[in-house]
Amino acid sequence: MSRKIYCIASFKPRPGREEALFKALQALEPNTHREDGCLHYTVTRHIDHPNAPGTSYPIVFHEVWASRELFEAHCNRREIQAFFATHVESPDGDVEDANVCVYTDEPIDYDAPRQSTPGA
Repeated sequence: MSRKIYCIASFKPRPGREEALFKALQALEPNTHREDGCLHYTVTRHIDHPNAPGTSYPIVFHEVWASRELFEAHCNRREIQAFFATHVESPDGDVEDANVCVYTDEPIDYDAPRQSTPGA
């Protein structure tokens, strides 16, 4: 059974703050890459492309974590909490809106192997 957690964190910067926000998000990458369970953690910018005409917030973090518990530990780190307090929650922050979602790669009806219980 896969225990991986996939997180997509999209950010809409306040007008004129896109570069500052992108740099602030990039600054989170080095320490996060050192965390247990961080499999992928990359901040990206939206680009125009004729084969992908959809709309999105201009800055998106793509994250893959080994487990829900390790993702939650990441979310509770002081550095991550400080980023959200300063840039997202503060009325003076660089973020106008944010959308952070987590996903699994398991189907709804996945028949995962059951753990055997000792002595059962």
